Amino acid sequence: EIGCYEISLGDTIGIGTPLVAKKMLEAVAQKVPVSKLALHFHDTRGQALANIYACLELGVSVLDSSVAGLGGCPYANAANGNVATEDLVYMLDGMGIETGVDQEKLVEAGRFISEIVGRSPQSKFSIAS
Repeated sequence: EIGCYEISLGDTIGIGTPLVAKKMLEAVAQKVPVSKLALHFHDTRGQALANIYACLELGVSVLDSSVAGLGGCPYANAANGNVATEDLVYMLDGMGIETGVDQEKLVEAGRFISEIVGRSPQSKFSIAS
């Protein structure tokens, strides 16, 4: 009614775990349809992909990510950036979920922007490629 088409649930400091993320999504889904929910996980403790995987089982389909895992949280200096798009696309492709993303070009873009901002890519896929 007020124009809100989506609610994004975020773990901007990266402390969530898969079971907690799934329980959180289940609780919110009792009030808001999963089709109206998005997820935003930072990878500070290496749990972002596992959290996303756990929530995909509940039908969520809108996921935030950042090229090369760049970013952070201005309120939490130790927090890493959002889950790396390269890693997320690799996982989704491996699950048979069509992303339409050219992984090679994505890695190239991540390396390009990382060089410009003077940071190393945080993507495991990019590092391994």
